[in-house]
Amino acid sequence: MNFNKLTIIASAAALSLGVAACDSPTEEAAEEQAEAMEDTADAMEDAGEITDEQADAMEAQADDMEDAAEGDTDAMTEGVEEAVN
Repeated sequence: MNFNKLTIIASAAALSLGVAACDSPTEEAAEEQAEAMEDTADAMEDAGEITDEQADAMEAQADDMEDAAEGDTDAMTEGVEEAVN
């Protein structure tokens, strides 16, 4: 699977999360999906299928999906998370 296909999959997942209600089970599902996406990015990077920069972009997109599910879209919070991660 190449980077473009994963981008499409991630975008579809993000859209589905936007439609779903943001209750606790939904947030948990979003976290699990984001973690799976990050794991996929790491595995693809380790296998040489994508570059480090592409993996970082996928992981950032997964973080954004998780933040959106939590209702955390504050730019200041995101900046702090990026500094910590």
